[in-house]
Amino acid sequence: MMPRLMTLPAVPAVLSITAGYVDTSSFLALSGLFTSHVTGNFVTLGASLAQGSSDTIAKILALPLFCAVVFATRLLRFQLEKSGLPILGIWLTLQFILMTIAGVLAVRNGPFPDADTVPAVAVGLILVVAMAIQNAFHRIHLANYPPTTIMTGTTTQAMLDLADLFHGVSVDKKPAVTARVTNLLNGIVAFALGCAAAAVTYAHVKEWVFIGAPIFAAMTIGFYIREKSIGARSGST
Repeated sequence: MMPRLMTLPAVPAVLSITAGYVDTSSFLALSGLFTSHVTGNFVTLGASLAQGSSDTIAKILALPLFCAVVFATRLLRFQLEKSGLPILGIWLTLQFILMTIAGVLAVRNGPFPDADTVPAVAVGLILVVAMAIQNAFHRIHLANYPPTTIMTGTTTQAMLDLADLFHGVSVDKKPAVTARVTNLLNGIVAFALGCAAAAVTYAHVKEWVFIGAPIFAAMTIGFYIREKSIGARSGST
């Protein structure tokens, strides 16, 4: 029996929607910039250079900035561990702040026919920082859930698991495989919904599309607080 789609815990689900939304928004509004799947910028950078386009600055800077932020996030986490503060909550709040700043800059200075202008580069790189933080804290704090930003590996594993279920797996392994593929498929669907939402929004309001990112980030914080509260109550009973 094939698995049915089930509801993922709210935080990773909304993070997947956010990643799809932000990556599609930046790709459409900033001349093909990937803010989450940053290695994709090698392709769009090559296309820009081949076509003689000028939208290259953010694409060149995206990967080294992404790497530096992930590195710094890891180091900062070691310091935050000593404080006793809710580390994941801090990352989510910082992501919300960065996305809000990017949204305000985009609305005030967009649209961006030239993605190499200072405001356009600033919006793109701020979102790169926000998504680098998400990539890092997911690996650290939500490693039991499928990646929320890069869907290639997730899709590959989902298809392998579906093939195994179709072929037939042993009774003792089937529950684990079914649970894993269910989470994988939900993550893919959530990411796709984010992409679709960004595409529709951009088609109607152009640079205002970036206001959606902090809205999703705020939703994630709300779900995080709720789930943390539920966990605390469960632990006290």
